[in-house]
This record gives sequence, structure tokens and C-alpha cells, in this order.
Amino acid sequence: MRDPYQVLGVEKKASAAEVKKAFRRLAKKHHPDQNPDDSKAQEKFSEINSAYEILSDEEKRAQFDRGEIDAEGKPKFQGFEGFDPRGGAGAGAGAHSFRWSSAGGADDILNDIFGGFAGQGGGGFSNFGGGRAGGFSGAGARGSSQARSRGEDVTATVGVTLEQIARDEKVRVELPTGRTLEIAIPAGTRPGRVIRLRGQGWASPTGGQAGDALVTVEFVPHPLFKVEGDALRLELPVTLDEAVLGAKVRVPTLTGSGTMTIPAHSDGGRVMRLKGKGLPTAVGGNGDLLVALKIVLPPEIDPEFEAMMRRWRETKAYSARGPEFER
Repeated sequence: MRDPYQVLGVEKKASAAEVKKAFRRLAKKHHPDQNPDDSKAQEKFSEINSAYEILSDEEKRAQFDRGEIDAEGKPKFQGFEGFDPRGGAGAGAGAHSFRWSSAGGADDILNDIFGGFAGQGGGGFSNFGGGRAGGFSGAGARGSSQARSRGEDVTATVGVTLEQIARDEKVRVELPTGRTLEIAIPAGTRPGRVIRLRGQGWASPTGGQAGDALVTVEFVPHPLFKVEGDALRLELPVTLDEAVLGAKVRVPTLTGSGTMTIPAHSDGGRVMRLKGKGLPTAVGGNGDLLVALKIVLPPEIDPEFEAMMRRWRETKAYSARGPEFER
């Protein structure tokens, strides 16, 4: 087997994240399922997995860098106590001891690497097993065929407008895998909720179950409405005469508009409620729309209006602030 750094195409100083990224890219490209007409795809895929098994393990990577193990993960014989290159009884004992320790410590790794190949053409596992730790018994092969690692999850964020929430519309989300999906947003969803899409993550490198996609929902800021739990809050501008004399005014909602009666003598900041005009709730129905009145003066104040206000101040002055504002 080639140098694992060369197999994954990374430098020796590459970080763990860079190693994982390179492995993910190559595994996806050379997976046998993606290359059914390439007779060498399975061999290439096995080489990629073997390289990743070494470089993703800090201890094995350090051992390889120090020259203690080879590119297949086998300890190098040079310097092993009791090894006799001439053969004989001593050599046989040493070789037997080496095979036992290597097989015992490599079971989990081999299961991950070969689990996806045992059922793909039959002969794949025996060919690979012969090149790793001296081969495995039939029982070992059967155990490996049953252990297929799960693919990694992916994360994504999707922006949703309040109108889409109110109208129960599907939204498009782009995943790191390159897929674009239309997903439904469950009623009662609020900013920060994570929706799990089963099997939409990265494919398993060993033929197991694909990972999931974890999509975080964020609300797109709205120019009029603010979210307060299931309710929406709207600041409604009203004229001075509407506040003093009362009026019927049009009020926008997420699904159109409606009419609201402003009572006479309404203060600025007064909050009125439109039932069922808020966001859909998880238990059915909708929250309310809270309408806060904001008194707006005319853009230009004429002399007559100012004169009236002066007379008002002189003869009918009142305080709009309580004692807590006099500190």
C-alpha cells in the first residue's frame, strides 16, 4: 500500500479536519456503488479507508511518522526482540506472537473497513483480509460483514419568512452534500429549532446507513412584525385625531389585512389584540396579533395648532408621567 499521506493527497502537517475532508471527498468519489463499471473501484476505496484509519488515529499516525508501523498499519520487524530473520523455532514463535496481537487489536478497524464489502461480490473481503494482519477466519469475516459504519450527519441553516410560516409553505434548503430539498416547517416551529432529515447526510463509506441532515430554522426579519412566542407584535401609527376621537383603521396581517376600531381617547402605546392573527401553534390554531398604537403628529404644525397647544398648556396642563419619573 502507498504512503497514506499520498493516498489522501494531504501534507504531513495536515490537521485532523483536513484529513477528514480529504477522506470524505475521495470516499464519495471512489465508493463502489458510485462506480459499478470500474473493476478497481473497490480496491481504490479500500486503500482510501486504510489510509484514513491510520491518519485519523493520533497514536497510529504518530507511529507511522516515527517509522514504527508501515502503510498498512503493521509493526515493522526491524528491531523486534526475538525476531530471527534466519527462521527456525525462535522465528516461528515470534511470528505467531505478532499475528495474534495484531489481529486482536485490529478487529474494530477491519470491521469498519470491510463491513461494506462482504456483501458486494463475495470475494472482496478475503482478498483484503489476506493483506492485513495475516488473514482472518470465516467467523471473523462474518462478523465484519455485519458491522457497517453509519455516515456522518451534516448541518445546515434555512431562513423562513413569517408569511411562509403562516401559509404552511415548504421552503428550499441547500445541504453540504450538494442536495437541494423542499421541506415542510412543522406548526409551532420557532427560531433555533432543529429539524432532522433522516438519511440526508453523508453516505456511509462502508455501505451502512447514511447520516442525517440537521437543519436549523431561522426567521427572516420582518419589516412590520416582531415575534413574541406564538404572538406577533405590530406598531400601528395613528394620527392625533384618531387617538382623540376614535376611528376605524386598516391593520395588516400575515395573510392579508383587517379592520380595527381605535377607541376614542386612546393613549399612545396602548396595546390592542386581534385574536388568531399570530403564528400557527404546535397544538393547533394561531396566536394573536398585538397592536401597539403609536401617535404620530402631522408633518407640519401650523400656527393655529401651536396657538391652541399653548392655550391648552396654560389652562389645562396635566402630567403624563408618574412620580417614578421624577427621581
